[in-house]
Amino acid sequence: MTNILQSKAWADFQTALGHTVLHGEGQGFSWQATVEGNSTGRYLYTPYGPIADSPQAFDAALDSLKAAAHEHGCWFVRVEPAFAQIQDGLETPEAALRRRGLKIAPRQVQPGHTQIIDLDRDEDAILKDMKSTKRNLHRNIHKKGVTFTPSTDPQDVAVLLKYLDQTAERKNFNRQQDDYLRTAAEVLVPQGAGVLYIARLDGEPIGAAFAYDSDDTRTYAHAAMDSTHRKLSAGSALVVRMIVDAREKGLKHFDLFGTAPEGAGPEHEWYGFTKFKQEFGGEPVAYPGTWDLPVSPAKYAAYMGIRGARESVSTAKTKAPALVAGLREKAPGALSGLKQKARSVTKRRSS
Repeated sequence: MTNILQSKAWADFQTALGHTVLHGEGQGFSWQATVEGNSTGRYLYTPYGPIADSPQAFDAALDSLKAAAHEHGCWFVRVEPAFAQIQDGLETPEAALRRRGLKIAPRQVQPGHTQIIDLDRDEDAILKDMKSTKRNLHRNIHKKGVTFTPSTDPQDVAVLLKYLDQTAERKNFNRQQDDYLRTAAEVLVPQGAGVLYIARLDGEPIGAAFAYDSDDTRTYAHAAMDSTHRKLSAGSALVVRMIVDAREKGLKHFDLFGTAPEGAGPEHEWYGFTKFKQEFGGEPVAYPGTWDLPVSPAKYAAYMGIRGARESVSTAKTKAPALVAGLREKAPGALSGLKQKARSVTKRRSS
């Protein structure tokens, strides 16, 4: 598999956002990274990278990343070796990374689990793996006046933005900002690395989706539908259409991008989407996750300390209103109890 996050098109997008983009390659490895952070923690981040075809190549990639981080004044390197051979023998991915001095990052950035559909099959086989309701929607939704149109006009991202807030609020997730998605459309769509789909009911837009295409993989990224038409389940039919079109384009994989691991509960950020995505078929895939490699151990320790302090303050601010409300609720009862005790003492003294 190739991934959009390690592509030239993505580098162009990150540059348009104002990021410094760096590249490195050598015997059996390559990486693309952006300089992130500020004076309280500057670091080099390589999303779903580096790419390496052997453990030895992965070691060389880490050395290359550390050298680039040092040159650009970064305190550490943040990696996500989803497409790298990192293990020697029977060791686990976690053991392989810890052996090299990497530490699990305080925040997981890209999804560590996903669902990937093999498109190197005939269409009937792909549809057969889906839940029957998804297949039926795909085959019959046109009877309800719903159509899906791929767009090559970046301005059509406005349809997605219109409904995204509504969907994010209903499903309780944080969405990408409008400027980010506008820039993504402006840079990626003309290169064929971004694909916009507009859903229409009797000719009127009711939703949209945005997918990313690499050399062999389509990644399902953003989608939103008008909640007043939820009974149509147009969002599900649109995903099937994007899968079928990706196969026709000659791509080999469809990445549903982000699921919760088996056994995860509602607290997991991808929990609410997992069942929906699994109904399109495919196989679950697990990656090692997001890891940090300190370039300056002292500065990395300082960064972690600052981050921990900020999280503590943020947690305290979040809990404070509930704590105050709880005290207010308890105060009348506590005051009533004190008054009863006082009356009891007075009666005993008078007797």
